[in-house]
Amino acid sequence: MDKLKTRLNSIGLALLGLALIALKGWPQSRLLALILGILGIAALAGYVVLHAGDLKQGHKRRSLLYSSNLILMIVLILAILALINVLGARHHKRFDFTEAKVHSLSDQSITVAKALTQDVQIKAFFREGNYGRARLEDLLRIYAYHSPRIKYEFIDPDKNPGLVKRYEVTQDGTSIFECGKRDTRITETTEEAVTNAVIKVTREKSKTILFLEGHGEKSIEATDENGISFAKDELAKLGYQVKKQTLALPEALTADCALLVVPGPQKNPAPAELEAIAAYLKAGGRVLFLVDPQTGPGLPAFLAGYGFKLEDDIVFDRPSILGGDYLMPVMSELAEHAITRNFRYATVYPLARSVDVVEPKPEGVASAQVLGKTGNSAYAKKGFVLKPKMTVKDIAFDGKVDKRGPLPLAGLAVLKAAMDAAGKAGPEGRLVVFGDSDFAGNRLFDAYGNGNLFLNAANWLTEEADLISIRPKTQNPRTIQLTPGQGRTIFWFSVVLLPLLVLAVGLGIWLRRRAL
Repeated sequence: MDKLKTRLNSIGLALLGLALIALKGWPQSRLLALILGILGIAALAGYVVLHAGDLKQGHKRRSLLYSSNLILMIVLILAILALINVLGARHHKRFDFTEAKVHSLSDQSITVAKALTQDVQIKAFFREGNYGRARLEDLLRIYAYHSPRIKYEFIDPDKNPGLVKRYEVTQDGTSIFECGKRDTRITETTEEAVTNAVIKVTREKSKTILFLEGHGEKSIEATDENGISFAKDELAKLGYQVKKQTLALPEALTADCALLVVPGPQKNPAPAELEAIAAYLKAGGRVLFLVDPQTGPGLPAFLAGYGFKLEDDIVFDRPSILGGDYLMPVMSELAEHAITRNFRYATVYPLARSVDVVEPKPEGVASAQVLGKTGNSAYAKKGFVLKPKMTVKDIAFDGKVDKRGPLPLAGLAVLKAAMDAAGKAGPEGRLVVFGDSDFAGNRLFDAYGNGNLFLNAANWLTEEADLISIRPKTQNPRTIQLTPGQGRTIFWFSVVLLPLLVLAVGLGIWLRRRAL
């Protein structure tokens, strides 16, 4: 009993510490924290009452000093822990140590979240037991960490039939995104779906992108490897209205057209069409040219007026680890620009021509620069004629006539803004030119960084700066492919040999001890 009296102070402080831990660890059970706190205060009060005489007379100054120091130290430790807890709550920091960064968002998703200027309300209708709820909840928690504008709640359709009827929810797992008077809904639980929904619901107006047709260009309606429908689908996910435009007609190239894409014309556009494109650019229009080698012979002369030099050549490169052949050069050296910011991926260009910029710049061009180049191993053959069957000797580098890399494969230009009658500057025209269209086609759109670079170029041209980044990543299954022989080896080693080894060692130890 005497030991209990002398240790009441320590017991009281311990109970108060447990109360704080219970309050933080189990906030839903505040009664437990309250009981522990009351018991701790009662223990400290009892200690003071039982030792009142000693405290008054000062007979045990050393014991009192030790107890006071102990109390002060514990109070300071609790105060430091409370301060750390407060700072941690106000300045929360997440760390993702997984190799594939499965608990992190892509650069684009983070950019979109941080750029929000209005609140996005997300109502997720999930029944209890729906396996997708936990996945979406973890994902939305990360979005909310990056932006306080993201607010979400989960609603059980069975318990809230009124909300189900109000929002016309017909499928379990539906998530509704609201921003102002705009709304959209998804049924997927992927990062890509969430980011695209946030983009759609926060855009004041959907911009229109036209893909030119009528000269042998890649079609946005073709879903085979020669089409460019994948690019159309990804642009639509970003909130653009994507349409095809047969011929470059002046009435189509108006201010409502945010971007004109010319995806690999095989024939020359008519002079009237080129005049319409020139007028569109002068008025602040944006054009993305994908010009294949040995096609559209009139386009190099047209683009020369904007500071581009398209050679009549074909770029070769030795086969790389990316799996391409000599006709698939890799653009690995990227210039500093908004299009390539945070871009760390190689891009491949099957059957490409070089695209350079010239100095001095033509009149009306404010700036022009190369966007990216090949490595040193690439070389360009001017006027080369492709044959059905070619040997390595046919395409070998000739130091007398061929040009050695690095070779530019893409460039961009910004035009000077035109002045209106009142002397006010209008929008600036912008162009991006690639020496290949296949890199953005269906066959290679998802290969390496091809699709990302195409979308970044389109987003820069349309001045959607918050979309210029890396698209949301998709989770790929991390599996190991084993041959039958490797499978048998692992089976015999782990299932048979290791257990037998453990058994033999144990049996040997038992026999030795028995013999002693």
